[in-house]
Amino acid sequence: MGVDDVPMDDKAKRMRDLLSSFYSPDPSSPSKTPNASSRFATLDTINTTTFDVDQYMNLLVQKSNLEGLLQRHVDMAAEIKNLDTDLQMLVYENYNKFVSATDAIKRMKNNIVGMETNMEQLLEKIMSVQSRSDGVNTSLFEKREHIEKLHRTRNLLRKVQFIYDLPATLAKCIKSEAYADAVKYYIGAMPIFKIYGDSSFLDCKRASEEAIAIIIKALQGKVFSDSESIQARAEAVMLLKQLDFPVNNLKEQLFEKLEQFLVDLHLEYKEIRYASSGLGGIPVSASSSVHEASIREFAEAVRAYRVIFPDSEQQLFRLAKELATKHFEATKQHIKKQVSSTDLVAMLRVSWTDVLLMDEVLPEAGLRDFTFEAAHDAIKQYVACRFSHLLLDISDALVKVHDNQKGVIEEEYPLQSALETSKKALVQGSMGALLDSRRLLDENLEVLSSLTDLIIEWVQEGFQDFFRKLNDHFFMLSGKKYSANQDLTFGEGMQGDKALPKLVLLLAQLSVFIEQSAITRITEEISSFSGGGTRGYENSSAFIPAEICRIFRSAGEELLQHYISLKTQKILIVLKKRFTTPNWVKHKEPREVHMFVDLLLQELDTILNEVKQILPEGLQPKHRRTDSNGSTTSSRSNPLRDDRLVRSNTQKARSQLLESHLAKLFKQKMEIFTKVEHTQESVITTIIKLFLKSLQEFVRLQTFNRSGFQQIQLDIHFLKTTLKDTAEDEAAVDFLLDEVIVAAAERCLDPIPLEPAILDRLTQAKLAKNSDQSTTS
Repeated sequence: MGVDDVPMDDKAKRMRDLLSSFYSPDPSSPSKTPNASSRFATLDTINTTTFDVDQYMNLLVQKSNLEGLLQRHVDMAAEIKNLDTDLQMLVYENYNKFVSATDAIKRMKNNIVGMETNMEQLLEKIMSVQSRSDGVNTSLFEKREHIEKLHRTRNLLRKVQFIYDLPATLAKCIKSEAYADAVKYYIGAMPIFKIYGDSSFLDCKRASEEAIAIIIKALQGKVFSDSESIQARAEAVMLLKQLDFPVNNLKEQLFEKLEQFLVDLHLEYKEIRYASSGLGGIPVSASSSVHEASIREFAEAVRAYRVIFPDSEQQLFRLAKELATKHFEATKQHIKKQVSSTDLVAMLRVSWTDVLLMDEVLPEAGLRDFTFEAAHDAIKQYVACRFSHLLLDISDALVKVHDNQKGVIEEEYPLQSALETSKKALVQGSMGALLDSRRLLDENLEVLSSLTDLIIEWVQEGFQDFFRKLNDHFFMLSGKKYSANQDLTFGEGMQGDKALPKLVLLLAQLSVFIEQSAITRITEEISSFSGGGTRGYENSSAFIPAEICRIFRSAGEELLQHYISLKTQKILIVLKKRFTTPNWVKHKEPREVHMFVDLLLQELDTILNEVKQILPEGLQPKHRRTDSNGSTTSSRSNPLRDDRLVRSNTQKARSQLLESHLAKLFKQKMEIFTKVEHTQESVITTIIKLFLKSLQEFVRLQTFNRSGFQQIQLDIHFLKTTLKDTAEDEAAVDFLLDEVIVAAAERCLDPIPLEPAILDRLTQAKLAKNSDQSTTS
């Protein structure tokens, strides 16, 4: 290993160790044992106290070559020379310090010489001064005592004079309104009045108390005076406290005055609200300035009360919150009366301005947070009421159908008008609700800006809940169900009556409109409306259009089926009366079409008139008999159409019925009842099929003679003539009509039909008679 491997700071380390050993040699310092040093010997041991020359040389020879030994020799010689130089400098520096210390000691010794003599002279002078001072005190003692006695007498006379002059002094203070000085003088005289007030100074005490009573009244008046400054009123209360006057009564009276002020201010607030709504004749700007001035006056009164009574903060906090509460109570009352969003924003702006004024006076009251909570409830109530009024508007439009049924309103197309009115109320009301909500969001008002996301969520929830309630309301009006929680104001006057079929039809078509058109448009508006919120429409689950569409799609189908059921039930009443009244076994020979057929056709005309007003026409062509396959021909009707119907042999007629039964087994079955569509033809055809099927069942429950069977045959033949242009599925209707005739033949004791010529003659006579009646009417 060469010399270059020695660290760079070895020289400084050796110098530091050398100096340390020079200034503080410690032979008892711990050191390694010879064995340990020999075992772990290194080239650095040259700086230790256990340095071994032979061991160091052996180690150096082992680890270094000749060139390294020569270099080490040169370096060590240089280090020795440097160490000698450093030691010489240390000796010179210490010698200079020793010389300086010796000179200082010599100077101190020379200065102390002669000081002891001076101290002895000073002590003699102090003793002389003390002796002379004792002599002066002894000679002046008696005179000093006399002077002090005279001084005490003089002070006592001054106090007595002050007591005698106190009434006059208080009078001057009252005249100059220097009440603070008067209270100070009176309090200063109180100790004397307590001791001598009932004897020597009785008159002075009474006169002073009378003056103080006047001062107390004046101070009370100053406390209650609104023209006085806050500092003057607070000073008056402090003076009353110094006079031991019960200020708690004043505190209660002033607080009652503040409460009364708040009540009066609330009445003015109502007037301002009506004025802002344009219901009064007062300009809005003037009323607002009057209101703001009143609030500022109230705030200053609260500020003064807080300064005068610092321990009344909690009462003032409650009073300030009561002001905010009354603001929002009035706002909620107007919301219940259906206020516009513009008026609501005006109310909130006035409330927020008043809260900010009070917050400047009572920042610790937490009025901002309290106002945010109150505004939260008020706006949520506004959104809910907005949708409640929309539901009422739609209900009012539906009431027209009820009034038209009773003849209250006469219109050419009442159902069409009611449907259009309901659609308009729904669409415009929904757009109006969104517009009002957007106005709330667009307002630059702090109390509204903090509720932006919540308003968007409430509107979406409002639409979802609105359509659910509207669906329940539709079913309630239709008579299919009644909810105990349903608002009884909806459709007032309709619940006590039975469901009107035309109203049910209107509700069915309105449900279709909601599902196909209204929801789509409202969804688009809500999507753009919700774009400003942090949640966004896509991430919100408050309004679910697919669910609403599914609800109203199902509602439309149920209500349309309910309409068909109601109309069919009405027809069934006519059929039941027709078949249960006469004795069919003793029925007379038919002379004309029975009157019940006219009633059926009248009811069908009524249904056709209703569906034509609001239901669209079908797009599919009518199913004629020529368009259908062989399955449309009744297996029972063939033997009744051919020439064999004219045979008079009963046995042959019965054999024909047997043949029809056998043929039925080999014919394809016809699908009579299909899904009802929201079209005129589908509804009319379904009703016709239902009442014909019911007619067939009524026929099967009776037993006919020949005349009764022929009467049924004549009525069905007339119906076939009149219904061919009414029903959409003519083939199915013909099939059902033929089924009625076959059922009558099965239940007939002597099933011999009328001849076709007789049927045509009686049918034409009935048609001519109906034509004459319609012309006459």
